[in-house]
Amino acid sequence: MREIPVPDTSLFTVRRPLVALPPEKLWRSLGIFNLYRLLLGGLLLVLSAVFGAALSLTAREQAIFFWVSSIYTLLVLASVLTVALRRPTPGWQLAFQMCADIVCISLLAYFGSGVQSNLPMLLLVSLVFAGLISHGRITLLYAALASITLLLEHAYSVLTQYAPEAQFFQVGILCTSYFAVAWLAHTLSRYALASEKLAALRGVDLASMAEANRLMIHDMPDGMLVVDERGRVRQSNPGASRLLGFAFIPGVQVGLRECSPLLEALYAAWRQNPELGGEIQYLPRTNNPVRVRFLRIGGERFWGAVVVLEDVRRVQEQAQQVKLAALGRLTANIAHEVRNPLSSISYATELMMEGVQEPAQARLLQLIADNTLRLDRIVQDVMQLNRRDRSQPEFLDLALLLPGFVEALCLTEQVVPAVFALQLPQACSVSFDRGHFEQILWNLCRNALRYSRGETGSVRVSVARAHDGVAALEVADDGPGVAPEAVQNLFEPFYTTDSRGTGLGLYIVRELCEANGAHIEYRRGEGGGACFRITFAAQTNIQGDLA
Repeated sequence: MREIPVPDTSLFTVRRPLVALPPEKLWRSLGIFNLYRLLLGGLLLVLSAVFGAALSLTAREQAIFFWVSSIYTLLVLASVLTVALRRPTPGWQLAFQMCADIVCISLLAYFGSGVQSNLPMLLLVSLVFAGLISHGRITLLYAALASITLLLEHAYSVLTQYAPEAQFFQVGILCTSYFAVAWLAHTLSRYALASEKLAALRGVDLASMAEANRLMIHDMPDGMLVVDERGRVRQSNPGASRLLGFAFIPGVQVGLRECSPLLEALYAAWRQNPELGGEIQYLPRTNNPVRVRFLRIGGERFWGAVVVLEDVRRVQEQAQQVKLAALGRLTANIAHEVRNPLSSISYATELMMEGVQEPAQARLLQLIADNTLRLDRIVQDVMQLNRRDRSQPEFLDLALLLPGFVEALCLTEQVVPAVFALQLPQACSVSFDRGHFEQILWNLCRNALRYSRGETGSVRVSVARAHDGVAALEVADDGPGVAPEAVQNLFEPFYTTDSRGTGLGLYIVRELCEANGAHIEYRRGEGGGACFRITFAAQTNIQGDLA
C-alpha cells in the first residue's frame, strides 16, 4: 500500500506571543501595567460623567464615551483577575490588553473630537509597556495595529464627520511616534535584560570567587586576619585561632587588642611606617613563633589590611623533614662506607702497637689510633641524629631524675658530687623522651665539667620558671663562658673551639630538644660562665617553689 503523506501543520500552528522577562518579573510587570490601565479607565469614567460638557461633546457622544470607558474598565478588571490567576499565559494576556487599549482608545478618540483630543497619545504609554515586556518584533506589530486603527479612525471621521484632511499629517507623525517609541522601548528593554544577565553572571562569578577565597583562607595552615582601619577583625581562619589561642565567634567583631595586644601594637606601628613587618614574633598566649606581615587593602583610601601570621614552626618542621631524610641516607652511607674501614684500621693499629719498640713508631701509631677513635665518635654522633624522629615522650619527674643522673655522671667521670649544685622543686613533671633527655643532660653536663673550675658548686643544675609559667632547666658553670663572636655559631654542626671535640654535641642537643617540643638557648651565667636553658613544652606539672 502506498503511504499517504501527512501534511505539515507547523505553519498553521498558533504560536504564543513571546515575552522577554523571567516569569515572576513578567507577572509583576503585567500587574503594574494593569494598575496603570485601571487608573486610566477610572479617569476616563470621571471625565465622561462629570466633565462631558467641558469636552464639547453632545449628549449622544457623551453617553457613548461613558459606555466605552465603562467597557474598557471592565476589560481591565478582567485582565487584573486573569493576572492574579496566572492564566492564560503572559504573552496572550499582553496581546489581549494591547488590543483592548487600541480598540477602546481609538473609539474614544473618534467620539471625542478625533486626533485633536490627544487621546491617541495614550497609546504611547501602552506601547512603552509592550516594548519593555514583549520579546522580538511583536512590539512593532502592536505599533502597526495602533497606526492602522488610528488611520482608519481618522479616515472614517473625514468621510462622516467632515474632519479636516490636513490632520492626516498630524496622524502620520503620531503613527511614526508609535513605531519609534515601541522600537526604543524594546531596544532599551533588551539592553536592560542583557545588563541584568551580565550582572547575574558576574554575581555568580563573584560568589564563586568569594567561596573559593573563603575555602582557601579556611584551609591555609598559616593564620589570616582581615582587619579594618580601626583594627577590628572582620574575618579570620582556624589557623589564626590556633596560633593566637583565641576563639573567634562568627558574626561577632572583636578588636586586635582583645585577641592579641602584640598584633595591635605591630599594626599601629605598620600604619605609621609601612616598611615594617616580616619580623619573627613570639605570641604571648601560645608562645608560637610567627612571622607577621601586613598587606594593605584599598587604593587611595585606606580600608584595612590582611594580617598574615606565618607559622615559623611549620616551615622549620618541613625543612627538618627534608633534613632528616637526607640525614638518614647520609648515616646509612656513613655506617656502610666509613665504619667498616675504621674498624679495620683500628684493629690493624692495635696489632702493630703490640710489636713496636721504637718510640717514634709508637707515637705515630698512637696518633692513628686517637684519630680513628675521633672519627668513630663523629660517626656515632651523626648516626644518633637519625633517631630524633623516633621520640617516645613520657612524663619525667625532674626532682627524682636529676639527682640519680648526677650521681651516675660523677661515678663515670670520676668527680666528686660536690661539684654539682642542684636546685629543684618538690615535684616537676615534663613530657620528654627519656633517652633523649639523658643524652641532652650528658652532653651539657660534660661540657660544663670540661670548662668549669672543678670546685664545689662549679656546675649548677636548676629548674626555673619561664616567662610563660612553664618549667625550664638550666645547666650553668663558672668557667670563662663563650666568646661573643662564637655565640651565633654555637649550635651549628661541626663547629667547635676544642680540637678534641666533634662539633656535634650542642647541635645534637638542639635537635633532640626540638624533637620533643622544647627550646634551648644560651645565655651568660651569673658568674660570667656559660648557661644553657631548656624551656619545656606547656604540658608541665610543677609543685613547690622553683629557683
